[in-house]
Amino acid sequence: MSDDEYPLVKIRLRVDGKNYEVYVKPYERLIDVLRYKLGIVSVREGCGRGECGSCVVLMNGELVPSCLVLAVRADGSEITTVAGLAPEGKIHAVQKALLDIHAVQCGFCIPGVALAIKWLLDKNPNPSDDEIKEVLSGHYCRCGSYLRFIKAVKIASKYIREGKIYFDIKEVIT
Repeated sequence: MSDDEYPLVKIRLRVDGKNYEVYVKPYERLIDVLRYKLGIVSVREGCGRGECGSCVVLMNGELVPSCLVLAVRADGSEITTVAGLAPEGKIHAVQKALLDIHAVQCGFCIPGVALAIKWLLDKNPNPSDDEIKEVLSGHYCRCGSYLRFIKAVKIASKYIREGKIYFDIKEVIT
C-alpha cells in the first residue's frame, strides 16, 4: 500500500486541557501528532525507540514514550506535556526546583525529566533516592545533570508538601 492509500482515522485527544480532533494515518505516532499537527514542540524526539525519555508524556496519568504510541491508540486520552503542568503565567514546583538547582543546561531532556518527576511525586510525595533513580533511569541527559535531578526532586517534594505547587513565572525568572 502506498502512503496515499491509507485511510485517515479521526481521533480525539485532550492535550494540556484543550480538546482536539485530528485525522491521522493508522501508523502515525503520537509524538508526530503532538509536534507536527498540534504544534507542541516541547515533546522532543531523541532516539525514536523509547529509550531516552525525551518524548515522554503523561497519557491518562501514566508516563509513556510518545514515540512508541500509535496515535490511534491514544484516541480518547488525556495527554499532559510539560506545557500543561501549570496554568498560564505559572510554573509547577517541579519546574521551579529544576531551575533552583541549575539542572537546566542544554534543556533537551528537561521536558521529559520534569514530567517523570511530577509523575513520581504524584505517586509518592517523599520518594527515596532509589525510587528517584529508578524513575530517572529512563532518561538520557547529554549534559550529565543526574545528581542535580535528584536534588531537584527533593526540592520539589518539599515545595509540594508545603502546598507550594505553582509559582508565578515573573517572580522566578527575574
